[in-house]
Amino acid sequence: MTNSVVIAGGGTGGHLYPGIALAKALMKHDADIEITFVGTRQGIESRVLPREGFRLKTISSGGLLGKKGMGRLVNWLKLPVSLLQSMGYLLINRPRLVVGVGGYVSGPVAISAWMLRIPVLIHEQNTVPGATNRWLGKIADKVAITFDMSKKYFPTHKVVETGNMIREEFTQTQEANIPTSEKFTVLVLGGSQGARSINLALLDALDHLGSVKDRLHFIHQTGQTDEAEVQAGYKHKGFSADAQAFIFDMVEQYRKASLIICRSGATTLAEITALGIPSVLVPYPFAAHNHQEHNARALESNGAAQVILDKDVNGERLARIILDGIEHPDTLREMGNKSFQMGRRDATERARQLCLELMRSPH
Repeated sequence: MTNSVVIAGGGTGGHLYPGIALAKALMKHDADIEITFVGTRQGIESRVLPREGFRLKTISSGGLLGKKGMGRLVNWLKLPVSLLQSMGYLLINRPRLVVGVGGYVSGPVAISAWMLRIPVLIHEQNTVPGATNRWLGKIADKVAITFDMSKKYFPTHKVVETGNMIREEFTQTQEANIPTSEKFTVLVLGGSQGARSINLALLDALDHLGSVKDRLHFIHQTGQTDEAEVQAGYKHKGFSADAQAFIFDMVEQYRKASLIICRSGATTLAEITALGIPSVLVPYPFAAHNHQEHNARALESNGAAQVILDKDVNGERLARIILDGIEHPDTLREMGNKSFQMGRRDATERARQLCLELMRSPH
């Protein structure tokens, strides 16, 4: 076997970025370790990984959850193809370890590794695991979880609570974030694809924020579809804003933020709690097993965030929260401190140690 690790998964930033964080940590401490990601051409990994300098092996794979009719049939037909592709790749390259970071592509790769007796680590980011990870938990050697409440879904003897893996830039903070921007800066994130409901509510909120226009700045990840509309909205209403489809330099943007309005994917929450930033969470309503709301409620119950359900998000409500934040900075600071207390800045290192244990174990 080569001294290599295969990280399988992606599709969204929430699955991909924990894998990148782990890859960088492994390579930083051991220059001999080679990392290859396995994903699809359609996923975010095909855009992000070349920028990060990692190899990407693509396979034909598609999700089954939420698919109907022809789409579901096509993805069922891809399954044996993806298994054969995964098996062939692993047979030729014989990695020391396969890590599944979520998303449907991790399924065929982890199953192939198990069949070839290559150690398998599964990482679950959310409070409620998806169908793929629940099943893979039965065959994986170890299951790393982010939230304690996920334990019940996996064999107890395999579970290690690591927290969610985040890039090194997020782990260096010693206290809750103090915004670097002079203006009250609102960072708006709808996940890697954007979120239309948040985008539209935020544009409506501008109509209620005229009195504080000069004190506000917005940094807004719109998603590709809404980019032009959101940019035009800010310009038309005369607000200072940097709106773009996708933000690559997230750490720098987080540090400017006085308040974040975002979805509640596990990776986003791991990043904002690591830095200690107050947030308004609008869970994606169609997430598998409603895991985004479960994630968000975990922060809300600790006083680290406010939660607004997607059906209830509107401009007036967001504007009121922003105005409250400007008028009561102490309340926001307290929320930021509670967020920071929830942060798991050692999560990536814990996951790295787990990888090394599995790589050393006789198999």
